[in-house]
Amino acid sequence: MYHLRQSEPLTAEMQDAYFEDVVTDLFDQEHPNQILFSFLKEEECLGYGGLVHINWKDRNAELSFIMDTRYEKKSFSKLWTVYLKLVDKVAFQDVGLHKIFTYAFDLRPKLYQVLEGSGYQCEAKLTEHVFYDGMYTDVVIHSKWNSELNLRLANEGDIKPTFKWVNNKVVREFSFKRETVDISSHKKWFMDKLMSDECLYLIAEIDKKPAGSFRIDTEDGESVVSFLLDPEYHGKGLGKTLLSKGIEWAKEKWPNTEVVGYVLPENIASQVLFTSLGFAKSVTSGKILKFTLK
Repeated sequence: MYHLRQSEPLTAEMQDAYFEDVVTDLFDQEHPNQILFSFLKEEECLGYGGLVHINWKDRNAELSFIMDTRYEKKSFSKLWTVYLKLVDKVAFQDVGLHKIFTYAFDLRPKLYQVLEGSGYQCEAKLTEHVFYDGMYTDVVIHSKWNSELNLRLANEGDIKPTFKWVNNKVVREFSFKRETVDISSHKKWFMDKLMSDECLYLIAEIDKKPAGSFRIDTEDGESVVSFLLDPEYHGKGLGKTLLSKGIEWAKEKWPNTEVVGYVLPENIASQVLFTSLGFAKSVTSGKILKFTLK
């Protein structure tokens, strides 16, 4: 009952009435406030749910799912993971939503692990937000954005967005060189990188819009990683995708090279990303952190 935030148990009559009076009408609506699905394995229904409280103007919806309780103990994580992949496709590719989210009483730690493993971010925690079972309980909101990130080779047309990023205050804060860069210097540096056989320069795109960059420079047998996201896309879990896909490109181009990244001690976010992808951490003589792909 707490999964569905119900105040009383449902009867068969109540459920029949809900489907007859509410669900049936949804099929005739151009913009229904919910889109529901049965979740099947072959012919067996394991659960049902979908997109609810759909806001068509802002293009977001809450995610709903409940499974047959017989599978909760042994197959909870597996079934939720599969369901999330399916509903992501529906929400982002078929329906064209910008964001989907879950709103759950803070009673389901197993669920949060699955959500975060599937690319959802813990966006908010509402402290003592609901009164449930005789006590106030927190609500946790996990969200995922329609942000399919792809990489392509950089070209001369990318000078303008990369110049904007390199001088962004947030980006500069974690750069080894803190001073701003003038456009003529950036153009020369950029074209030198494009022409170099020792550099792989990629641009990340979301919906064909430049969203960040990934660069590998080979030096003394090492492939040194540099990457950044446009601050517009910070906090959406895209850094790991950018780094992971960039490394795949680098390994294909230089399969025998050692991939490393150098990070300032205060750049916690990059440290977490490197560690999550299996990089080992060490410290250089200048107290700069070095991450080496195992």
